[in-house]
Amino acid sequence: MRIAYLSLAAVPLLSGCVVGTVAKTAVDVAMVPVHVATAGVNGALPSQRKEDEKRGRELRRQDEERGKQVRLAQDRCRKGRPLPTDDCAAVAQR
Repeated sequence: MRIAYLSLAAVPLLSGCVVGTVAKTAVDVAMVPVHVATAGVNGALPSQRKEDEKRGRELRRQDEERGKQVRLAQDRCRKGRPLPTDDCAAVAQR
């Protein structure tokens, strides 16, 4: 008789676990289309992202090179040994 009462007392605990598991599974199943769509969009973006990053690196490299050339021209003008292509008037204004 005690076993029957203990079994009846345990039913709400088990049913709660089962309901929780079923609910979690239902949410997981409902999220599958969202995950698939997200994977499709993310799969298309990396090539564009890589191109953008590559272009950004190239622009930064060019900007660094221009800055280096300006600093070298400023140094040459300051020392009084400019190259024929150096515009010391423009460099002195900077």
